[in-house]
Amino acid sequence: MVLTFPTFTAGMVLSLSLIMAIGPQNAHVLRMGLQRQHLWITVAVCALADIALIGLGVLGLAQLGGLSDKLQGALIGAGVLFLTVYGWQAFQRFRQPATPATAQPGEAAQAAPAPTSRRQAVLSALAFSWLNPHAWLDTAVLIGTASLAYGEASRSFGLGAAAGSVVWFLILGCAAFWLGRRLNSLRIWRLLDGAVALMMWGTAAWLLASLV
Repeated sequence: MVLTFPTFTAGMVLSLSLIMAIGPQNAHVLRMGLQRQHLWITVAVCALADIALIGLGVLGLAQLGGLSDKLQGALIGAGVLFLTVYGWQAFQRFRQPATPATAQPGEAAQAAPAPTSRRQAVLSALAFSWLNPHAWLDTAVLIGTASLAYGEASRSFGLGAAAGSVVWFLILGCAAFWLGRRLNSLRIWRLLDGAVALMMWGTAAWLLASLV
């Protein structure tokens, strides 16, 4: 494998530019940080899932010319279903936010998210990573295809892209941890859940439109 710094940097820059947009995966990491539940497990799973997709793209899909139409259609269908259900759950939390039973009249209400097990956290992170068509297109397809331009150094490009994903999720995790220690009001939770519901449904609608 040819490992060159310019190629490695190019892969990292492309990866960061694709992943920094706030989408379902990043919103999920932020939510886990605000909940202060299994944040670092979520960060690790999301980063490892992205690395797996980047590896699949650089080592496999790029050589095959991308996803087949049937596989892409099935992936989009699964993503639409997942995003619609998750958006509905977020909307229900927006309509009926949870408050602790110990809250006294006149006190600022604090959000009381339902506890999440470690297994649920891992499965949720995998779902947001692998049932999200955007993640496949950005990592496996776009990064994989871009790596072909570097010939023998394509694996160096892929390593840079993987490093970019790790760096981003560490930064996002630290930001979510910092916010989670400071923002825990009912109003913040309602705003977040409302924004997440709109984002999920908007993404699902956009994916459905792409099938027409």
